[in-house]
Amino acid sequence: MLHDVGEFGLIDRVTSGRRQPASTLLGPGDDAAVVAAPDGRVVATTDVLVEGVHFRLDWSGPEDVGRKAAAANLADIAAMGAVPTSLLVALTCPPDTPVALLTALADGLWAEASVAGAGLVGGDVASSPTLTLAVSALGSLEGRLPVTRAGARPGDVVALAGRVGWAAAGLAVLQRGFRSPGSLVAAHRVPEPPYRAGPAAAVAGATAMIDVSDGLLADLGHVAVASGVAIDVRTRALDMPLRMGEAASALGVDPLSWLLTGGEDHALAATFPAHIELPAGWTAIGDARAGDPRVTVDGAPYEGSPGWDHFAPR
Repeated sequence: MLHDVGEFGLIDRVTSGRRQPASTLLGPGDDAAVVAAPDGRVVATTDVLVEGVHFRLDWSGPEDVGRKAAAANLADIAAMGAVPTSLLVALTCPPDTPVALLTALADGLWAEASVAGAGLVGGDVASSPTLTLAVSALGSLEGRLPVTRAGARPGDVVALAGRVGWAAAGLAVLQRGFRSPGSLVAAHRVPEPPYRAGPAAAVAGATAMIDVSDGLLADLGHVAVASGVAIDVRTRALDMPLRMGEAASALGVDPLSWLLTGGEDHALAATFPAHIELPAGWTAIGDARAGDPRVTVDGAPYEGSPGWDHFAPR
């Protein structure tokens, strides 16, 4: 149990022997880490995952939770057109939490950071009744301007990199007491953000970009408002996997709702000038138009919630 090894014993277990990327000049073990910022700017973001709200340990293993916590932040860095460099993690949990659970969680954090080319450079541990991870991610723009939500222009192409609807479908399956299709459940447990697609979009000339964490329509809505444009999504351009369609049929759900409003896949959505060729991995799914900021689907308003809102009435 954690109370047997203590705070510093746990920190030693989850940091010793780990390899850091070249951007980490000084890693865990001091009062603070030192991370390279070659062009003098650092992209920074933070997110929190709370047991019972963002994850359940009877649905996901601790390594899955660690990967998911890292991915949620690393995807935000990529959505700015930046390359992830580092993670900082603050963990709170009960004193009787098994050490094996926490080391597996740390394994997941390190594994996902490695996928994105980042390192885990520091953090904190404290006692709490609830297992909670607060993760901060840092990234490098490599000399480029950041790609914000505010640059979309009428006539731009709206494009998507990564998958949407998978995590929502997996959650729906778990909520009904099932564990298959395994590919959908796995997507809920561990997202697969297209980290490299963010910097590639920036290099190609993307005008706006966002991490799809709360639902495609909800997050494109943020782009529409920030940019002052109307956005229309073409449903025929969205990929509907066979297993998702089968699961929707079995559960009596419209699978399109998963694609349009499901969150936590951490795909990237961006807008590009119509005259440029989309980078590899990006697919056109709609367009930006002049008009009041809003998002429509096949030219019509979408009936229902556009995505997740933590504080909406349940």
